[in-house]
Amino acid sequence: MLTNVALGLSGIALLLAGAIAGFFYAYTSSVMRGLDAVAPAHAIAAMQGINAMVRNAVFAPAFFGTPIAATLAGAALLGAGRRAAAFAMLAAAASYLLGALLPTFAVNVPMNEALAITAVPTDAAEAATLWRTYSVDWTWWNTLRTGFSLLCLALVGVALFLAGRSTNRSHQR
Repeated sequence: MLTNVALGLSGIALLLAGAIAGFFYAYTSSVMRGLDAVAPAHAIAAMQGINAMVRNAVFAPAFFGTPIAATLAGAALLGAGRRAAAFAMLAAAASYLLGALLPTFAVNVPMNEALAITAVPTDAAEAATLWRTYSVDWTWWNTLRTGFSLLCLALVGVALFLAGRSTNRSHQR
């Protein structure tokens, strides 16, 4: 019974980690590149709109739920005697907390809040300077969040693999 709970929580952690890793990846691979390709004043206004809408009920489960699900799955795996799988799952939670959640609140959110209260410059050169400074730094930190989110996803996968191996070995005996 505990193994089923652990595997169910692990499946939830996998889905949430995949969703948030894909979210961050999409920004680095396309959204920011697309915004960089338009007039800076338009990019600033668009990013202000995106940032105003991103905190929503669709985004929140993956963003906040990933470390919760991974921690609960790690605890359940530990309780089910799947020690290696549990440590991989707990490492997934830690990688997300330290490499994605922490930089979000320490860097990306303050940058977003500062951009939100900035009037879009009417001078093209001023808008270009503002956007370039914001975009370069924000994208660098988002790429870091992407890498750690992908690491989290990979560790959840490793945990599921290890949990499955333990289950298969016990059935073979």
